[in-house]
Amino acid sequence: MIASRRRALLLGALALSGLGSCALLGGGDPATPAAPLSVPSDSVLVPRGRLLLDRRAMGFGGLSGLHVDDDLRYTAVSDLGRWVQAQLVAGPDGVPVALKDLRSGPLRQDFPLPLPRPLMRDAEALARLPDGTWLVAFERWHRICAYPGFDRRCEPVLQSPPGLDAAPPNAGLESLTVLADGRWLAIAEGLQAGDGTLPAWIGQPGAWASLRYRPSSGYVPTDAAPLPDGGALVVERSFSLLGGGFRAMLRRLPAAQLAHPATEAVLVPQTLIGPDALPHDNWEGVSVFRHRGELWVAMQVDDNELFFQQGQLLFFSFRN
Repeated sequence: MIASRRRALLLGALALSGLGSCALLGGGDPATPAAPLSVPSDSVLVPRGRLLLDRRAMGFGGLSGLHVDDDLRYTAVSDLGRWVQAQLVAGPDGVPVALKDLRSGPLRQDFPLPLPRPLMRDAEALARLPDGTWLVAFERWHRICAYPGFDRRCEPVLQSPPGLDAAPPNAGLESLTVLADGRWLAIAEGLQAGDGTLPAWIGQPGAWASLRYRPSSGYVPTDAAPLPDGGALVVERSFSLLGGGFRAMLRRLPAAQLAHPATEAVLVPQTLIGPDALPHDNWEGVSVFRHRGELWVAMQVDDNELFFQQGQLLFFSFRN
């Protein structure tokens, strides 16, 4: 989610300029189909539909971390400190057209003393371990929590990536994923070095290797998802009041860069979808799943709980 001190500026500027998505103003369906995107004909990704999310029907917005499994089970976390799960309903052509059986609740914390809500609830990234445990990365109080189930309390991951605690309050881990071989990949949104790179880590608690990540100029990573070959997808987003509001791109880290990286190695992603192809919105979630024998990608917009923005789910499949 964008920093709260910038929210008033964003609200006024984008409302005047007409940028951002229009919110749905009624109805009880949490998701409504919309036209897919148009991408260049030589793209490795094929557009496969889009869903507009109604935060009133869902009960809240601010959706950041995203996970879609091979059974089309949708899971997301909100920077309001909540989780949501639902079933994606596919049409005859396999394209998701609705969400049903929606469930949600608070992300329960395991802390003995009450703390300010913004400090506790700013969930920004979601990943899943092979045993089904959910990992949730929080900003402001930078930490990773493990949830055996969302009806359970947080089990803090005691050995977070080294140096993460130095990140600015609203620029911690927005990108956390579990790679195909079980290692974790984490990328910070802040702590940019003079060469433009950001801190990244690979490994597991107690066995982290420090890396660097090179985003596109003016962009920061906002989510990551594993690829079956050992690589990963990364969403990058930029925001500028003078430069047209939000812009985003989808990038890929090849498996070779993640296989055996040297300490402080620089990860350099490839661009799959550039900023001219994606709607100018606050893209903060990405997930990879198998569906009908193909590898699919889902992307998600965080609506910041602002009236002129709307959550979205965007779907692609990899070209065979």
